[in-house]
Amino acid sequence: MYGAIRLSPSLRFRTLLPTNPRDQSRDLFVPPRILSISSSNITKSVNFRGKIDNVIRVTKHEGSIKELNEDDDDDHAPVSIPLTPIGSESQFDRVIAEAQQLDESVIIVWMASWCRKCIYLKPKLEKLAADYHPRLRFYNVDVNAVPHKLVARAGVMKMPTIQLWKDGKKQAEVIGGHKSYLVINEVREMIGNENNV
Repeated sequence: MYGAIRLSPSLRFRTLLPTNPRDQSRDLFVPPRILSISSSNITKSVNFRGKIDNVIRVTKHEGSIKELNEDDDDDHAPVSIPLTPIGSESQFDRVIAEAQQLDESVIIVWMASWCRKCIYLKPKLEKLAADYHPRLRFYNVDVNAVPHKLVARAGVMKMPTIQLWKDGKKQAEVIGGHKSYLVINEVREMIGNENNV
């Protein structure tokens, strides 16, 4: 017997895992995220625990699964944007001067390759960069790859440090020494308050 999740009269998802764990020995094990879909055009998928896992479209004619963004109207919006690396003091000065000339703010993420918190935080910051694209540009600086004079000039003391620069000056910063979701919330708040600074 298989567990079924009913979403509407026309859509039905069926998990390929048996509801009785003892029956598993007779069936081929399939990870819980794999679903049997009994409709030709689906725009949401549900994992075994009932959460919305990701958004997919299954088209009968194409016979393929295509990942979609949460917002169907904006199919071309990126999910994440890699942080643009800054490798020298002159490049840093150029980025800040260009942003000042265009009257824009930039986010500078100071990190190190040996910093575990930096490594965990980077993909989340790349997703955040996609949320604010193209209004804000996100850059990262590896403190081990640039002169210490630049790191000291920016006032970076701990890793990771996320700074908001506007008008050629550091306006605000978040030091990411705690859980990444808290850091991301603080960065969102910092960006939201950029006009008040």
